Amino acid sequence: MNVQPLLDALGIQEDAARALADDLRTQIEDLHGRLREAEIHLEHLAITRKTVTALADRLPAVPPDLPEHPDYPRILAVFNEATGPLRARDVCEALDHELLPKNVEGTRAKLKRLVKLDILTEIDTGNFTRKS
Repeated sequence: MNVQPLLDALGIQEDAARALADDLRTQIEDLHGRLREAEIHLEHLAITRKTVTALADRLPAVPPDLPEHPDYPRILAVFNEATGPLRARDVCEALDHELLPKNVEGTRAKLKRLVKLDILTEIDTGNFTRKS
């Protein structure tokens, strides 16, 4: 019996299997390289997140834009010096406004606007304090 054709067929299959294995090894090496790059990128992102978080804690809070009226910065100055909650009447006095109902109500409206801007807190009806 002549086994040469069988050995030739096995050689062809071995060559094909070897070529496939070499190709797969090349693909695996490429995937390992890409995986290393992705893992390094993930590490850098984690370091960046940690750094940004640490820096954000050190940055001063950015105050929201105040309405254009000149009383708003003065009102905030009154609250910065206050030791407790204030009523609209207290703020009027501190701003040297006459204690007329229209002035007190106008000040109350400004205080409520500052509550909506998340700068002040109304702790109970009519008592306002600076947001902590």
